[in-house]
Parts: sequence; structure tokens; C-alpha cells
Amino acid sequence: MSDTITPGLVSLDVPLGADKAAVIRALAARVVAQGRATDAEALFADAWAREEKDETGLPGGIAIPHAKSAAVSTPSLAFARLNPGVDFGAPDGAADLVFLIAAPADAAEAHLAVLSKLARSLMQEDFTAGLRAASSDDDVVAIVQAAIGEREAAAPAPAAAASAPSAASGLVVDGRPARVVAVTACATGIAHTFMAADALTAAGKKAGIDLVVEPQGSSGYQALPADVIRNADAVIFATDVDVREPQRFAGKPVVRSGVKRGIEQPDQLISEAVAAANDPSATRVGGEAAAAAAAPSETLSWGARIQRILLTGVSYMIPFVAGGGLLIALGFLIGGVNVNADDAAFTVIKDNALWALPEGGLAQYFGSVFFVIGVTSMGFLVSALAGYIAFAIADRPGIAPGFVAGAIAALMGAGFIGGIIGGLLAGYVAWWIGRFNAPRWLRGLMPVVIIPLVASIVASGLMILFLGRPIATLMVGLNDWLTGLAATGAIILVGVILGLMMCFDLGGPVNKVAYAFAVAGLASASADNTTPYLIMAAVMTAGMVPPLAMALASTVLARNMFPPVERENGKAAWLLGAAFISEGAIPFAAADPLRVIPAMMAGGAVTGALSMAFAVESLAPHGGIFVLFAINPIWGFLIALAAGTVVSALTVIALKKWIAPKELEEAEARVPVAA
Repeated sequence: MSDTITPGLVSLDVPLGADKAAVIRALAARVVAQGRATDAEALFADAWAREEKDETGLPGGIAIPHAKSAAVSTPSLAFARLNPGVDFGAPDGAADLVFLIAAPADAAEAHLAVLSKLARSLMQEDFTAGLRAASSDDDVVAIVQAAIGEREAAAPAPAAAASAPSAASGLVVDGRPARVVAVTACATGIAHTFMAADALTAAGKKAGIDLVVEPQGSSGYQALPADVIRNADAVIFATDVDVREPQRFAGKPVVRSGVKRGIEQPDQLISEAVAAANDPSATRVGGEAAAAAAAPSETLSWGARIQRILLTGVSYMIPFVAGGGLLIALGFLIGGVNVNADDAAFTVIKDNALWALPEGGLAQYFGSVFFVIGVTSMGFLVSALAGYIAFAIADRPGIAPGFVAGAIAALMGAGFIGGIIGGLLAGYVAWWIGRFNAPRWLRGLMPVVIIPLVASIVASGLMILFLGRPIATLMVGLNDWLTGLAATGAIILVGVILGLMMCFDLGGPVNKVAYAFAVAGLASASADNTTPYLIMAAVMTAGMVPPLAMALASTVLARNMFPPVERENGKAAWLLGAAFISEGAIPFAAADPLRVIPAMMAGGAVTGALSMAFAVESLAPHGGIFVLFAINPIWGFLIALAAGTVVSALTVIALKKWIAPKELEEAEARVPVAA
């Protein structure tokens, strides 16, 4: 990797223009003049687009305009020391130290890491003082190269120990120094991300609190340990983009801001976070707090890791399924049940338009449009499942081989089971290749060329040569078995089995397998083959039972049997159950699994059986009562749902009353103390 900064990229005390646009344009021209970029105006345009989103001036007379640009061939730092300074939007005035950070559009991890080191160095007073005192271009290059690791630097002086905060400082929780975790992230993930991380870390150390930061940069991120998150009193999100895996912080008091505030006002953010930790009504990170709190601090077992990986894939797949399924249902609603008879919908959108309507008029045309968009979205089901399973294992390098393996699985008829296996293969191959310590010249190609190439060949090759056909045979056999059961009247047994699966782990792997099987079958459904619609209805209806049953039991039938916190959870469970979110019953099952789960399975089996007995069909794969227009007959759906809900609610009440009631009394006795 070539030097990131050279004397030819340095401008000392030379006027580059009266405003920041002129300065950025002049520095971009410097990069091109040194043969490190091909088009100065294109580089300027990319940097200026970033500047218009958020000004890059920072406190202390610093500015860091930056961009990833296709015009850049070599990662570069162009530096200018201005006299007088130029306004870059910093709150304390003009900037006299300006770095243009120019990264290639496909910058490798090693290059991005170098550029992020510069951003972190700008938070150190000795670094900026050295730049202001430098007498030559070579001096500037030496200072910067030492900071970014391209030249050996002198050992830093030992830092002074931080003093513990006093109670009067307000930075205490329960009489001890506060524990805070933070996430920083900016749009490009190069500069502000790491500057905010260092500013918060320094402010936390100065305040004497326990503060740990997770910078989420372009080169990836190192996730905070689960036990650190679990023990934290509050969270700071200093981000301009979405936080990755925010569910890890579920239930924690949170302070949110842009990333620049993390640089400019770290002390205030920390004070606000500690205040939130001491405020019971403070805003909290959304998500299932109970599940997050239950995360183990030790290394996960292989079984737990596989479970987490599969659930990640399913969570990313569901938007394709939910959106696509609802669009298909709307297509049937608008265009009629025969909207796609003999692939008519696809013919309509190819041969017709708003000014050339088909024989069925607007209803047929728009019904066909909705149907085709929905089918296209559903077509990504297996690929998205496999792609994001691989992503959960190997991060971004696993996405492409995972999607390819999923597409091959779908092509060979291996269905969602093939997608799961293909995603696991692609992810672990990509992860294994990524562990190699490649030569420096090859590292930049690893995540964008080598890993996707090799992992795609291995995972998809195994799917084609060995795995695809046996899995496809299994899927055909399973579908034939279900069809045979339906033909013999044993479809009710299928409803019982699916109901039990949906309520066994309340959104866990078994639940998701049943759901994925039902959704995958929708693609083959038609007016002549309604079995997939029956299966989808049984799965969705049974999946609504657990949260509704626990809501009924805890808020209506037996309030005195449930502690206050569960009665509050029960209120929320009404809406979660109505929307077909089985996870709404998890807080109850986590507290009392041996009594809650069997009760839920009993109700799920009743609902699944009745749904099949009443021949309830669902054209939509998700939505609960909010997609009643896609369910037929509605009366059968409501009766099956009500029956299962009542059975589960009465069963859980009976189990709590007659099985080990002493344990329940002890648990309730502990509630006021915990509160």
C-alpha cells in the first residue's frame, strides 16, 4: 500500500480560496496532480455532496471534508494549513487545518482503517499542535504518517488516572460510577465515526465513569460483548445512519444524537445518558428487552449460534414475504380469484397499459400489477433467507455467495430447506476464507472479489452437484404427503401439527420452520390447489394464539395470578397477538416455561385443527386481523382463533393454580422488593 500522504499533497500557509468550496476544489486538484485520482471535478463533486449533507468543520479549527469517489485510484490525504482560516461550519469559528480525505469507491478495509486513524488523531491536542508548528511539507508528512501508522511514532506518555465521580457530579447510578455504552456511526464510516468514539471515550475517562464505545465504520465493527451491554445503565447512539443490530440494546435507556454532537458535546451526551439511567420514564431502545437480557455473557454453544444465525436470516426474509404476500392478496382482492389464471397477470402487464386496458378494465389491470409485484417479491424468499444467513456468519462478504446459493437452491426446487443449507455453507466458507492472513497486496481484493468468488463456487457447486436434488426430492415428498393427507380428510392432523410447531418456541426456530414452510407453499397455490392457503391460515391463526391467550389470562380472567409486570405485558400482548407476532408471549414463557408453553401448544393445536376443519384460507402470509380481507371464511378464522385462545388461557390458569402454586406465591412476594 502506497503512502497515504506525500509532500506533494501538502499546502502550507498558501491561500486556496475564500470559501470552503474553493478549498475543497483546490485540494482535489492536488490529489489529481499527484496521479492519485483521475478527475478533480468528480472528486470535488463527491466531497461537496457529503459537505452539503453535514458540514465537516469541527471544534478547534479543524475541517475534514471527505468522500468515497470512483475518481480516486489511491487512498489519499491532502492537507492545507490556511492563514486566514475558512469557515467550514464549526461552532467555534473558521478552520485553519483542513484534511481532504479521498478514498476509492471500493476502498479496502486496510485503507479505511488508515484513514480512520487520522480522524482519531485529530482529537489529540499534541497532533494538531504539531501540524500548526510544522515548518515544512516533510514535517507535516512525518507527523501524519506517524499518526496513521505508516511511520514509527514515539511512545506516548502515560495517561493520568481518572478520578472517580463524586455523588454531587450526578454521574452515578445506585451510588456507583455510571456504566454507559455508546455506538458511533457516520454516513461514510471513515472520519466522524472514530472521532466521536474517541471524544466520548476521553470524556468518559475524564468523568471517571465506565464508558465503552462501538464505532461502526466502513471497515466493519467489533460488537460489544453481551455482558458489557447487559450491565450498562444507559446507551448513547451518536449516529447519522441506522445502528447495526440495535436489538442488542433493547430495553436500555437511550440518548440519540447525530455523530457530530458526539465530537462537539461528548460531556453533555454523557450527562444526558446518566440522567436517563436514573429516570424510570426515560426513552428506551425498542425491541424485546426480556430476550436481550437473557443473552448469555459466555461464548455461545454451537446450537445457540446456529439458532441465532437462522433467526437472523428469517428476520431479514420476512419483509420480502410480508410485503409480497399482501400485494398478492391485494391482487386477488382487486382482480378477482382468477387474476392469474393461466399466467394471465404476467401477460396483462406485458401487453397492456393504462391507455390500453385489458378486457377486464382497470380492476384486472391493477389486480395484475399488484399480483406480479407481489410474486416478484416472494421470489426473493429463498435467496434472501440464504443471503442473510450467510451475512450472520461472515458479515458483508457472505451476502453475495449466500444469495447465489439461495437462488441455486430455488432453481433446483430445494425450497427453503435448500436455502438454509446453502446459506450456512456460503457463510461458513466465506468466514473460513476471511480468516486467512493474506498478503497486503491481496487484502483489498479479499472482501469484494476473492471471498465472494470462492464461497459462491463452493456453496453453489455443492448445491448443484450433491445437495440440491436430494433436498428437492424431500420437498416434493413433503408436499405430496400434505396433498395426500388433504385428499383423505386428514388435513386436520396437519393443522394440529402446525399449531403445535407454531406455539412450541414462540417465534423460535421450530416456529419459523413451520412459518417458512407455509409461506414457501404459497408460490404453488392456485384456484385448483388451495392446500397452501389452508396451511397458511392454520399457521397464522395458531401463531396468534399465545400472545392473545396470555393477554386474556393476565388482564381479564386471572389478574391476581400474575405479577404487575406481567399484567403490563399482557396489555401489549393484545395488539401483538392481533398482528400475528407470536413473540408477544415470550416474557410470560421466559418467566414460567414449564406451565406456559404446554398451555400455548394446547391452544395452538385446537386452533390449527379448527382452521383446517372450517377450511379457512389465507391469501396473505402475515398481518393477523389486519388482513381479514384476504381470509375466507372470516367466521371460521374468528371461531378457530377464539377457541384456541380460550383453551390456552384456561389451561395456563389451571396449571398455575394446581401445579406448584407455592413457587408462584414466592415469585409474587419478590416483586415489590425488586421494584
